[in-house]
Amino acid sequence: MSVAAKRKLKPIQLAAVIFLTVSGGPYGLEPLLEQTGANASLLLLLLTPLAWDIPTIFTILELNSMMPVTGGYYQWVKRALGLRWAFYEGWWTWLYTFADLAIYPVLFVQYLSFFFPEAEAYKIPICLLVIWVSGGINILGIVPVGRTSLVLSVLVLIPFVLLFGWSMVQHNGHLVIPTPSLRQSNFSMVSLGLYTVMWNFIGWDNVTTYAEEVAKPVRSYLLSVLMAFVAVFCIYFLAVLIAINAGINATVLSETGFPSLGQLLGGKTLGAIIALGGMASALGLYSAVLLSVSRIPKVMSDDGLLPAKLHALHPRYKSPYVSILCCSIVVSGMVFWTFGELIIIDITLYGAALCLEYIALIRLRKIAAHDHRPFKIPLNRAGLALMALLPFTVYALALTGAFLNMEKALKPALFALATLCSAEVIWLLVQWRNKKKFAL
Repeated sequence: MSVAAKRKLKPIQLAAVIFLTVSGGPYGLEPLLEQTGANASLLLLLLTPLAWDIPTIFTILELNSMMPVTGGYYQWVKRALGLRWAFYEGWWTWLYTFADLAIYPVLFVQYLSFFFPEAEAYKIPICLLVIWVSGGINILGIVPVGRTSLVLSVLVLIPFVLLFGWSMVQHNGHLVIPTPSLRQSNFSMVSLGLYTVMWNFIGWDNVTTYAEEVAKPVRSYLLSVLMAFVAVFCIYFLAVLIAINAGINATVLSETGFPSLGQLLGGKTLGAIIALGGMASALGLYSAVLLSVSRIPKVMSDDGLLPAKLHALHPRYKSPYVSILCCSIVVSGMVFWTFGELIIIDITLYGAALCLEYIALIRLRKIAAHDHRPFKIPLNRAGLALMALLPFTVYALALTGAFLNMEKALKPALFALATLCSAEVIWLLVQWRNKKKFAL
């Protein structure tokens, strides 16, 4: 095997990275029952993947099979819509991922506090340790991240396999499934719950930014995305169903997380195992998401949209180490936001970037109709437009609910919208800088 081949991800490693990029287990899903109630929670878990995830997965599989290149969605939008919209795509994605990354060290501290309650008092230094250790692993290259992700995925799944088994024993092999319904939930409650579910299902497009570093990328992505989606959906649904059947107080679950559910069902030992899984999940998610976002500044700097230094690769490990360091610095300053605020900022920015990817899909069907696509969605352009309406509707409902919820969601939603507008300001500054540089 050549040195280049050894530096590429294999399907099982890719599936683990995808699982951790998108999910990392149901950790972070705990507020859902308090936000919407049992019946609405199950309905959101059933419908959101169909309307929000399936269209996204089909889109990235087609575009990635057509253009399996470093930069993924940035490159697709650039070819379809031009450099300006590609800058929007890259800028929005970079910013939303900072919010996304900041969530995971905070979750790590939450689960660590199961063992050491005083950890909350040292939240910031612990978060910084997680950020910079993960950054160091990413600098070592994609294969160490893939191997680490594989181990962490196993550590994330085992606690919930044990939780499911213990719950089945306690309920004599039968779990009651409440009727999925929105009857007892108002629109404000559902919108907050929708943000929570959407956040737990985002990131499918992020895993395409390093496609050139994956062995046999077209086949590998098809297999790996399928494996990851099945794992994500099953573990989410089962975790919430177990919590409903256990009768745990929804507020307690929201505040203390799934370790409290484990402790309720199986005592301190099971709670500790789930807390360890939560810590592994936070570490794995952070490393996997950092892997994807660190490739975007590199390709943007190739096009003269960001400083050229971001293009620099590590002389030994060939990773974009300057980009990784810059990401780590910015995220270090974002861990002061609350978990709920970060989710709203995250989803608002992500949804806007995702809309550009759907437009790129439809546009490329016209301007690159004859390009080879090993995977092609069996719809014409009108059908693709109708498909894109599903996730857009979900996004619009969540955003509308955020603006109506003055107490919890308005401030981060307004901040996210201001951040979206910053793309045009930065674009104009970049154009001015480039013209000035050319004139000299």
